[in-house]
Amino acid sequence: MQVGTAESKPGELVTGWLDVTDLPTGTPERLPVLIAEGEEDGPTLWITASIHGNEVTALATAQDVMKEDLESKVHGTVVCLPNLNPAGLRQTTRTSYYHGDDPNRYFPDPDADGSRPPRVQELIDERIFDAFAESADALVDLHTAQVGSIPFVIRDRVLYGSERTEDEAHDLADELERLVDAYDFPVINEYVAEEYVEQNLQRSTAGAALNNAGIPSFTVELGGFEVVEEDTRAKGVIGLLNVMRELDMLPGDPEPTGLDTPVDFPVKRAVHPHTDAAGIVRHRVEPGDAFEEGDVIADIVTPHGESKATVETDYDGYVVGRYHGVAAYENDPVTSLAVRDDGDLVVPRSRE
Repeated sequence: MQVGTAESKPGELVTGWLDVTDLPTGTPERLPVLIAEGEEDGPTLWITASIHGNEVTALATAQDVMKEDLESKVHGTVVCLPNLNPAGLRQTTRTSYYHGDDPNRYFPDPDADGSRPPRVQELIDERIFDAFAESADALVDLHTAQVGSIPFVIRDRVLYGSERTEDEAHDLADELERLVDAYDFPVINEYVAEEYVEQNLQRSTAGAALNNAGIPSFTVELGGFEVVEEDTRAKGVIGLLNVMRELDMLPGDPEPTGLDTPVDFPVKRAVHPHTDAAGIVRHRVEPGDAFEEGDVIADIVTPHGESKATVETDYDGYVVGRYHGVAAYENDPVTSLAVRDDGDLVVPRSRE
């Protein structure tokens, strides 16, 4: 297996670099690559992480799973790119300094408007996509979420239409389901199809791998950002090893992570609720708390601390994390929630 300068042989763990663009300063922008190739044939699992440069528990989890002597244990190959955004890592920022917007919305999409030449982040993402699309049998993309967030897995909707039939989409969704279940984190479905495409999530790392390349792929959110959460990192490594077990790359059954799901019904992501009133946010809930429709999630107070408004939820579900800071303007979201999801996981690309 070769990715960039990293070239492995059976029974080896090797490191190298994948050059993704040239910098104005005369040096290449390059991504670290690790490859663990087993002595026995088997699937190829790709692990990618930290496309948002401040999501460092993701970086540490990807680095540390490659210390598990995989080259002497696995059937198949594990390819790991622990940092997809060195520009963001240098500054401990979510974005890169190429564009200043989300680098995880530029992966290939066959239905994207190609009327303008691709910018540098789009070129970088295309080169990463080409590398994993050529060899991956499965892909796990590691991230972190909001302040104090619980760890969870995001399961994308599987789209059919331009790239696959509905039957093919159901087969792909079934394969995705078993890998997500093996990771053993609470599972939150992505937004409904219209919002999913509106937010360009089919152009995220896992979204493009799944819905463009047809590779079973999902996103893991490993707690909060900017510092490594060691307990979550350890559970993240267990989850990755569980995926390898489910793929028959490692022996044995998946190991429990000890993470419980706060509710017993399917949920989807929701940026909710929003505040109608500007002021200072005082949360009434903690990450992991379950709630019911009509419950108060937060209070809005004046600068003097006087009550101004309450913010209620319209759904049943649980709290994933809280948004950074306490100063809120009109219509600002105050929390990230997991809310009841009665929608389909396999959906047409367009409902028009």
